[in-house]
Amino acid sequence: MIDPIGLALENFDVTGQYRIKDNGVPVDSTGQLYDGTEMQGPAGLRSALLKHKESFLMTFAENLMTYALGRRVEYADMPAVRAIIRDAAASNNRMSSFILGVVNSAAFRMAKPDTNLLTTDAGEPKRSNSGQR
Repeated sequence: MIDPIGLALENFDVTGQYRIKDNGVPVDSTGQLYDGTEMQGPAGLRSALLKHKESFLMTFAENLMTYALGRRVEYADMPAVRAIIRDAAASNNRMSSFILGVVNSAAFRMAKPDTNLLTTDAGEPKRSNSGQR
């Protein structure tokens, strides 16, 4: 199965350069979301995402929190995720609002560091021997 969001961004190559042809063949940037919403190119993707704004913001906040915590978001994290979305809405959904919401969350502030990762005297990361075979 092909990711429909990826199809809408097909006009951009791996370096982000806009293109209208790929190996001499015109690029087809049309796609269809799982609910049947048609989209064409970045503008169509934007319209489709705005149609599902609440779902998009929830998924974005959950993924940002997952990345920051280094673990999956659990049911106990959901009140914090909803608070992040609510607070970000008051700031016109700015990226900085989401980031600040995550770093100010109790889950992030109380996260335990990876104890397998140590630093040498030079400040360089070094793996502990406990995980070696």
